[in-house]
Amino acid sequence: MSTIRALRQLTASSSRAFAATRQLPGTVARPLAHAARVSAGAAQVSARAFSGSAARLGEGTSDIAFSQKLQEELNYEKEANAELAETPEFLKAFQQQGIWQIDDTPGNDEVVLTRKFGNENIRMMFSIADIEDGAQEDFENPESESEGQDGAEEPINSYPIRTSLSITKTTGPGCINVDMVCQDGHFIVENVSFYKDASIGTDLTAEADWKRRGIYIGPQFDTLDVGVQEEFEKYLQERGVNEHVALFIPEYAEHKEQGEYVKWLGNVKAFVDM
Repeated sequence: MSTIRALRQLTASSSRAFAATRQLPGTVARPLAHAARVSAGAAQVSARAFSGSAARLGEGTSDIAFSQKLQEELNYEKEANAELAETPEFLKAFQQQGIWQIDDTPGNDEVVLTRKFGNENIRMMFSIADIEDGAQEDFENPESESEGQDGAEEPINSYPIRTSLSITKTTGPGCINVDMVCQDGHFIVENVSFYKDASIGTDLTAEADWKRRGIYIGPQFDTLDVGVQEEFEKYLQERGVNEHVALFIPEYAEHKEQGEYVKWLGNVKAFVDM
């Protein structure tokens, strides 16, 4: 979820809560009988207003209001994010390097980066779902988003994004899988696994996932000898798993999430309007 949209939702919720509890000084609650008559009259007017369009907008009397609200949100998002129609500069710069290929299927929440390195095939996967979890945590702890312990400014996109890396070779069997967290322009390695059968480490099927659960996944990375950790990080750096990619991933994830949200609004509205 984009930071701007989350802030709008938080503000709107607070305003509704305030309006629901606010009562002007000197006002007196109306008798229940009168309130019932007003409510009944409003319902009749509402029914007449919706009767002409009910056939076009499904069977419910709430369809028109819901469709209008979706359109308002859609208009706002398109206006506030007009740049979505164009390729952003950060994406152009990343593609021009010609190192990583981006496999991004519209409607999916996972993005795959692939590249070749000598006789190796390297695949890196991440999900835009981590953005919503990170944005929620930022709003629950607003002080941690803008500054650190020493008062220095921190990047807004500081939420962690889980990343899975797999390395296979065309000259032999086996697969190395690396579980990492991408945050603040760095990759933090959590675990390194090895599978003799490369398909177990790379296949995205329920069967492969079940087989992985029964295989030793290796030690926690931070428990390894410091020298081993340092050399493995150099091993990843040489294969392009570096700070540049770590900065690109959260920026692309937020760009994709915003685009998917706009498509979602349009799809839901089109369905309601049928």
